[in-house]
Amino acid sequence: MSDVDAQFAKAHEDVQQLPERPGNLTLLRLYALYKQATKGDVHGDKPGFTDIVGKYKYDAWAALKGTAQDAAKQQYVELVESLKSGASA
Repeated sequence: MSDVDAQFAKAHEDVQQLPERPGNLTLLRLYALYKQATKGDVHGDKPGFTDIVGKYKYDAWAALKGTAQDAAKQQYVELVESLKSGASA
C-alpha cells in the first residue's frame, strides 16, 4: 500500500468521525473525490430529473473526469484534513 493509499484510507475513516456534519456542497465534493479515487472517471447513465440527489452526485463526479486516481486521493485527504481542523464546512 502506497503512502497516498494509506493516507486515503485513514482520511476515509476520519471523515466518519468529524465533530460536525459538513455542508451539502462539501459532502458532494467528498463523494465525487471518493468515487474518482476508487472508481476512476464517471460511468453509467446520468440519473433523470426525478432523482435530484443522484443527478447532483453524478454531476459532481463527472466534473472530475480526467483527474488521476492518486490526485483525487490526495485532494480527498487534504479536504478531510481541512474539515478536521475546521477550516471549511
